[in-house]
Amino acid sequence: MKRYAIYYAPPEGAFATRAAGWLGWDAARGQAVAQPDLGLPAADMTTDPRRYGFHGTIKAPFRLAPGQDVAGLRTALARLAAELAPVSLPGLQLSRHDGFLALTPEGDATALRDLAARVVTGLDAFRAPLSDAEIARRRPERLTPRQRALLDLYGYPFVLEEFRFHLTLTNRLDPDLADRAEARLRAHFAPVLPRPFLFDALCLFGEPPEGPFRLLERFALRASAST
Repeated sequence: MKRYAIYYAPPEGAFATRAAGWLGWDAARGQAVAQPDLGLPAADMTTDPRRYGFHGTIKAPFRLAPGQDVAGLRTALARLAAELAPVSLPGLQLSRHDGFLALTPEGDATALRDLAARVVTGLDAFRAPLSDAEIARRRPERLTPRQRALLDLYGYPFVLEEFRFHLTLTNRLDPDLADRAEARLRAHFAPVLPRPFLFDALCLFGEPPEGPFRLLERFALRASAST
């Protein structure tokens, strides 16, 4: 694998199936799937999220650091998951997020932010430093000073207090298309959105030399909520 990432991905079921169908890529099965006809240019609207599979970013894609391997990453991730408790939120809602459409959590997401911070910091020894090209792709000139510092520290600017959990559904869209897509996607996903939304596993994804990211393994969160 070229890179790895730690994501949330829904378990097998109606929500996962519908989300994979919308993007045109099933990361769990590692195969393309037919996109629905919603009267939208679905293939053109989903080129960016399709590359990664349907997910919520916890630790953004990274190359393994020298001296690290995927076996060690799996072991560390399993150990960390055993120390973390599931997080339950009221549900998910369709939102506009920095120009694109995404599903975002309802309610107080502080516990989810804290969980993500544990993952980002706890596994950072496995991440190779960013190359100059990787830094440039993050458009550092557009980041706040704090986001730029986080990019240097953790390889991604939207972590710790800058973290906002979201499950991306589209590329950035012009306002007219976003208006049209928002109504149709809200109706499309409404029957399958989980209520409550339970975040109870961390997913290891990998990026093969060719093709989109794939789900490699799911690690259940095993600590009790009182831990």
